[in-house]
Amino acid sequence: MRRLIGYSVLCFAFGMLFMLVIGSTWIGLILITIFIIVGYNLFNCCC
Repeated sequence: MRRLIGYSVLCFAFGMLFMLVIGSTWIGLILITIFIIVGYNLFNCCC
């Protein structure tokens, strides 16, 4: 569980850094929505 939390915090930090580079709010919101959907589908995959 600690590894999962650590991985989540690391991804959150990289996302914040990426948003500093982009600077556009709308593109960021679209990317966040896409990544949430993809991450949810990968997390719940029964493969």
